[in-house]
Amino acid sequence: MHCALYTAGSCRSCQWLEKPYPQQLAEKQHHLQSLLAEHHDVQWLAPVIGEESAFRNKAKMVVSGSVERPLLGMLHRDGTPVDLCACPLYPASFTNIFDVLKRFIPRAGLTPYNVARRRGELKYLLLTESTFSGGIMLRFVLRSESKLAQLRAALPWLQQQLPQLKVISANIQPVHMAIMEGEHEIPLTESQALEEQFNQIPLYIRPQSFFQTNPRVASQLYATARDWVQALGIASMWDLFCGVGGFGLHCAQPQTLLTGIEISAEAIACARQSAQRLGLQHVDFQALDSTRFATAEGKIPDLVLVNPPRRGIGRELCDYLNRMAPGYILYSSCNADSMAKDITMLPGYRVVRVQLFDMFPHTAHYEVLTLLVRK
Repeated sequence: MHCALYTAGSCRSCQWLEKPYPQQLAEKQHHLQSLLAEHHDVQWLAPVIGEESAFRNKAKMVVSGSVERPLLGMLHRDGTPVDLCACPLYPASFTNIFDVLKRFIPRAGLTPYNVARRRGELKYLLLTESTFSGGIMLRFVLRSESKLAQLRAALPWLQQQLPQLKVISANIQPVHMAIMEGEHEIPLTESQALEEQFNQIPLYIRPQSFFQTNPRVASQLYATARDWVQALGIASMWDLFCGVGGFGLHCAQPQTLLTGIEISAEAIACARQSAQRLGLQHVDFQALDSTRFATAEGKIPDLVLVNPPRRGIGRELCDYLNRMAPGYILYSSCNADSMAKDITMLPGYRVVRVQLFDMFPHTAHYEVLTLLVRK
């Protein structure tokens, strides 16, 4: 993949861009296999790959420059802004959206936030596209509500220019530190859920819910989990750290007892909406801490699926899984290092199948799906 921003030295986020893609893939696979080298008789499946460019469904753009000439992109550590609208990781559909947003910012009088001076209102623009409908979710991250009336008044022009905008909201982030969003979300459209669909499973994205950035590879990840789980013939499962329910909704059969747990209430609202659309009768999604739920629950499911953040599931949950002893654990991870540490704390289980999913080309990051079976 050629990137003029990388060549010019303006952006080095894709740290592996100079490596041929087959080499990138080989190094990731080697890293993963070295982490699990002590496990024997493992079925290693071929890595799943997607496109090398234009694969992202979202953009997180720092807004800088002036109100008359805003820049959308990022800030270097010294405060130097870089416009990333030409980043080749974004789909072609984003080009026009970025252009319209640059014209909208002065129309709405949204002064870009100046980090050094601690002045201005508009901090970020967060954009998500549905590959199912082409609909867009747009979030304005503002320092305060002082420009909210101006933003509302200018929105009809923006919606006329970009009819694909389905969900619009304002997030209020008053903290000066480099924290992307705050807790307070203000809806600016009646609809606050963007519909996506993977493998004929409806999924919904709300403003403060997490969703994968590489839809093509993510859909294959969910489909693979579905195939592995269905082959086991289980009757009950937990989906811990379930997000919007992608794994559990793929894996559950009409008769499956599924409990999905996620700390984010917004994500749980999405999962419940999907389950209702699918007509699943034996599904319970709850907005709880996954570890606290698991350690307090008395019933033991046939399978526990975990999809934790980068830190992994940790010793407390590992110890509990060892004691409760479900027949299977399906571990989806965005950080193979923390996954490998967790697996060492699950001595009652053996690794039987592993597959790498290259969700993040041109970086050292990847997703991995691992099936563990009780010894």
